[in-house]
Amino acid sequence: MKKLLYITILVLCSLSNTFGQTPATKLADTYYENLSYVKAIQEYKILAEKNPTAYVLKRLGDSYYSSLRMKEAAVTYAKLFTIYNLKDSDYIFKYAQSLKSIGRFEDALYWMEKYQKIKSPNLTSNNIVKREIIIPQKEIITNQKVANKKPASKFILENLYQLNTPFSDFGVAEYQNTILFSSPRKLREISTDVNEGKRGNYLDIYQVNEEEVDLKDRKKRFSKRVNAKFHESSISFSPDYNVMYFTRNNYNYGDYRVDGSGYINLKIYKADFINNSWQNIMELPFCSDNYSVGHPSVSKDGRLLYFVSDMPGSLGETDLFVVDINSDGTFNAPRNLGNTINTKGREMFPFIADDNTLYFSSDGYKGKGSLDIFESKMINQEFQSPINLDAPFNSKADDFAFSINPEKNKGYLSSNRKGGKGDDDIYRFKKEFEEPEICNQLVSGTVRESKFKKRLPNAKLVLKDYIGNIVDETIADELGRFNFELPCHKKYTVTGSKEYYKPDTESFVTTGAVGLELDLTLDIIDDFVYNYKNELIIKINSIYFDYDKSNIRSDAARELDHIVKVMKKYPKIIVTSTSHTDARGKESYNERLSQSRAESSVDYIIYNGIDYDRISGKGYGESQLTNKCTDNDAHSNTVKCTEIEHQANRRTSFVILNVDGSTIKSRPIMRFK
Repeated sequence: MKKLLYITILVLCSLSNTFGQTPATKLADTYYENLSYVKAIQEYKILAEKNPTAYVLKRLGDSYYSSLRMKEAAVTYAKLFTIYNLKDSDYIFKYAQSLKSIGRFEDALYWMEKYQKIKSPNLTSNNIVKREIIIPQKEIITNQKVANKKPASKFILENLYQLNTPFSDFGVAEYQNTILFSSPRKLREISTDVNEGKRGNYLDIYQVNEEEVDLKDRKKRFSKRVNAKFHESSISFSPDYNVMYFTRNNYNYGDYRVDGSGYINLKIYKADFINNSWQNIMELPFCSDNYSVGHPSVSKDGRLLYFVSDMPGSLGETDLFVVDINSDGTFNAPRNLGNTINTKGREMFPFIADDNTLYFSSDGYKGKGSLDIFESKMINQEFQSPINLDAPFNSKADDFAFSINPEKNKGYLSSNRKGGKGDDDIYRFKKEFEEPEICNQLVSGTVRESKFKKRLPNAKLVLKDYIGNIVDETIADELGRFNFELPCHKKYTVTGSKEYYKPDTESFVTTGAVGLELDLTLDIIDDFVYNYKNELIIKINSIYFDYDKSNIRSDAARELDHIVKVMKKYPKIIVTSTSHTDARGKESYNERLSQSRAESSVDYIIYNGIDYDRISGKGYGESQLTNKCTDNDAHSNTVKCTEIEHQANRRTSFVILNVDGSTIKSRPIMRFK
């Protein structure tokens, strides 16, 4: 039994009747429909040598294709197209996939383009379909040559030789210090109303202690309730291991069902562990007799179930889906994972790791073989573009059913690569713990204020990796300096923050150089602003006084209320009120008037709840005018100033004296009680 038959769209158990065929053809069809492809190939080869009809060549090619004997499949399909000049898109696609699997990339591209033209007859060179479908497919095929040259990862891969058989062994799940896997250990008699006395290599679930996988005769069949007449495979458990999900043909309690074409599809079943046995076996509610659903994988928190299906709405031959598992054991409607994950090809064998990384196999992306294993990281609740795991996980053959246990630094996958014991073999991989070559880089930096580039002491620095996990935190020293020692060739972001300032973030990649220098510049927050003298003041509308008056106008009261609000928001800041007059009148009088205005502003703020130790004021009279309306100009005949221009000089500002714990600009301070 080949894994391509475990997925949804391929022939699983064809029960359709055939009429008008020779006894030899009927025998070959019986083997084919019973999934005995080795025997089917033997019979169809004899028939093809005598009379290579299109029907016989199709069945022979499909038997090779389903057995993953891609070289023989390609030869047979080539003969089929040479003799009969078929325009069947399904067989064109299979031929292209066969050519791709054996490394004939340019030929595969040619047939894939024929496939797309049949699917989209109005395709032109400038058509968006060609840009989005044919060109990406060309990149997938041609880029495989580059992918094959990538260096191997630091993992040891071993064939579990004693565990494997000459048949197809795959799909490991860990369970209570044992592993479960699927294998057609024995030929078992089955009998149905349609097919009497057929024999087939039907999959069962087997169990073995992890420490005994290398020993003979230590394997035993799993629960009799779970293993039924047809196929069982691909197991996953709830976090408490009290619920098991597994794949089985559409068969339960002695009853099997077929779809309109006579195929027994796949379904996901669940079982409850009660009184030391698996009971209450039932199919999941979103399964159907008319399409397949299989290969479950449960998230670490037990809230999500990932699976593969060819249900309506699929983007390709088979897609990956996810469904919510509710707290009461019910399920919401399944959701397609979308075109970030799914392609027009086959996505299958999902495995969701503890860190929510999704692993799966696909033939729709660039890869080393027909089926390759890919990983997709989840960032901000969204899966990212899949990445090929490369060697040693992927080979020129089919690689699938990947699972990993990060706590044990090991995992499993299945493959029909060269050197195996049988058809599909189970492989175990472990991390190599040889002393690696250490490469670290010192990353240093300075935190500054953006306007004057003044160093900001005691700023907080937060370092994150490329997926947003916090790696380290530190505080800048009195000179605003910080540093991290980090591994080479990694992506990071560092964010600097400090009270009264907006955060600044820098992204960088560590190299193998001696050091890396960063600069973070922080803008002042919106409650503050710089005045024309580059003093830091509370951001308000200008406070004006009537001519020759020091009383607080209603518009000034609104602004002073805002000053109170800001000072309560930032209880550490110390503020001085600076009051000014216009140039009309005597200089000594204006100085006394501005002082009176400063006192009025300070008294108002203290009266509204601010400690008198935090607010002071000083009047500057007409000594710091903002425009041309000087004392002489105001009374001359050559320069005329409007009342609005004079009022621009009758102003009060609130200067911050101690942002960052230091005085911004020292000045005489007068306090009022």
